[in-house]
Amino acid sequence: MEAKQQVGLCSVCFHLSADPVCEICRSPSRDPDTVCVVADSRDVIALEKTREYKGKYHVLGGLISPMDGIGPDQLHISPLVRRISQQKIQEVILAISPSVEGDTTTLYVGQLLKPFTKVTRIAFGLPMGGDLEYADEVTLARALEGRRELE
Repeated sequence: MEAKQQVGLCSVCFHLSADPVCEICRSPSRDPDTVCVVADSRDVIALEKTREYKGKYHVLGGLISPMDGIGPDQLHISPLVRRISQQKIQEVILAISPSVEGDTTTLYVGQLLKPFTKVTRIAFGLPMGGDLEYADEVTLARALEGRRELE
């Protein structure tokens, strides 16, 4: 109960935080020119576990879902647009799960941010150890679309 009272949302990125500004937003070692947009704090935790991403985050607080009565106004989209338009952000990475709601949110947010900066989306594809023969057509198509040249 006490932990629930102490934890709130970061005033910058809306990630869960016991402080007004979270540890990631305060960190001088994080790249301030890159912002990764995610649906919720669990996504931040998952990305942090990879130790690959070194930028900052923005948590939307959900996905656009008209069927559930969730529109853009119920999410942290306006603060994101304000943040990106006011700061010199080089790239916004949309790391939102592929689903009808996720794709809708990605398209909506992407269109709002394109006038201000470069907007990219994470690639989707096959999990490690996954067999091609068991993958669905959409996953295979996305894996082909997200391919990149060998280094």
